[in-house]
Amino acid sequence: MASTRPVGELLREWRQRRRLSQLHLSCDAEISTRHLSFLENGRSQPSREMVLHLAAQLDVPLRERNVLLVAAGYAPIFPEHRLTEPALENARKAVDLVLTGHEPYPALAIDRHWMLVASNRTVAPLLAGADPALLQPPVNVLRLSLHPGGLAPRIENLAEWRSHLLARLHQQIEITADPVLVELMNELRAYPVPSERKSAGSPAANRDYAGVVVPFELITESGVLAFISTTTVFGTPVDITLSELALETFFPANSATAEALRKI
Repeated sequence: MASTRPVGELLREWRQRRRLSQLHLSCDAEISTRHLSFLENGRSQPSREMVLHLAAQLDVPLRERNVLLVAAGYAPIFPEHRLTEPALENARKAVDLVLTGHEPYPALAIDRHWMLVASNRTVAPLLAGADPALLQPPVNVLRLSLHPGGLAPRIENLAEWRSHLLARLHQQIEITADPVLVELMNELRAYPVPSERKSAGSPAANRDYAGVVVPFELITESGVLAFISTTTVFGTPVDITLSELALETFFPANSATAEALRKI
């Protein structure tokens, strides 16, 4: 948690990461450009309230807001509990309720590094054939999806799905500047680059999602199952763990997939 860098330097870095000028940020934060400049170059020391105000304007993740507070000489205010701790019992129940209630369709919960936190009963059968080493906890969902020993050989539209996942990861890195995610991105990019392999008569070739979603098409014993995914996060969380938790839910993209999942 301790930071050896001045708070002004960190604030400037976050502003630049958001591609905002000092004028733009000062207008949004309703402070003078002169005052913001003094804060960034260390000529003025921000109050606790100012640190939190600027962090909110810059959409800084809660974990990093604590870092800013410590760098400015203040105590961190955002708690971090394990999902299994009593403080988050109701949140864990909500997660379990969503995952279970989504059956017979697959759903899972992931943390900020795409590590699997929980899943419903539909997920396991879809992972058949994956390298057991990739299924040993902690399971990284992106690694499992794109690794040649994972789901990659069974993803019908692998090139398309890979591009979609890497774009999401890139966006997350832009928001969080998390070095663990940067390392993960480098690993995923080093995997073999797939080529499209749709045949003219495959369900994947005949799909039409109007260009608004990227489907996930998985080859199974029941045929190619096509999914549309959604991501859900907790609204206005004040706990770091909850702020970094995401629920990935998958819906059948066609009637054949829905029927196959009911049988599974």
